[in-house]
Amino acid sequence: MNNRELSPLDRLIVQFDGALRATTGTMGTTARPSPGAKIEPVELNPTSRQRSASVMRVNHCGEVCAQALYQGQTLAARSPDVEQRMKDAAREEEDHLAWCETRIKELDSHVSYLNPFWYTTSFALGAATGLLGDKISLGFVAATEEGVCKHLDDYMDRLPSEDVRSREILAQMRTDESQHATNALAAGGTRFPQPIKRLMHRVSGLMTGSAWWI
Repeated sequence: MNNRELSPLDRLIVQFDGALRATTGTMGTTARPSPGAKIEPVELNPTSRQRSASVMRVNHCGEVCAQALYQGQTLAARSPDVEQRMKDAAREEEDHLAWCETRIKELDSHVSYLNPFWYTTSFALGAATGLLGDKISLGFVAATEEGVCKHLDDYMDRLPSEDVRSREILAQMRTDESQHATNALAAGGTRFPQPIKRLMHRVSGLMTGSAWWI
C-alpha cells in the first residue's frame, strides 16, 4: 500500500517512525549491502579510530538531514512525478544511513546527539522549499547534492589512510549523491546561483562542525 492509499494518521505514523529510526541510528539493514563489507577490517589505533568515527558521524548526520529534506519535499511536491523522485532518492539515503550507522558501531562510537534537531530543521526547510514549486525544489536538491559531493571529497581526505572500509562507503555515497544532482537537473530543476550555494555551504558547516564532536 503506497502513501496515497494511507490515511493521514497512517502517513503521520510512518513519517514519525522513519524520523525516529533515522535520528537514533537504528535503520538496520537495507536492500544494498554496505560497500565496506567487502573490505577486510583493519585494527585502527585509538587516535585513528576516533578520527574515523568523527568522519562517519558527520556523514551520518548529513544523511539524516538529507532524509529529512526529501521527506519534507515529498509532502510538499505538486506533481506525482516529483513526489516519486523524492521518495526514490530518500530510499537511497536510507542505504547511506544504514552504512554509516554500521560503520560507526564498528568503530565503537555513537551517532550525533544533535540528530533530532538537524532532522527537524531540515524537514522544515525541505517542506518550505517544496512549497515554492517543483522546479525550485528540484534545484535545491541539485545544489544540495553538489555541495555534498564536495563535502565527501573533503572528508574522504580526512580519513586515516588505513581506513579503507570507511572510504569505500563514502565513495559509493558520493556516486549516488552525484547521480541525485544530475537527475534533479534533468527533471527540470532550477540551477541555483553561486551566492545561494555559498550560503547553503555555510549553513551545512554548522552541522558538520557540531556533529564532529557531539
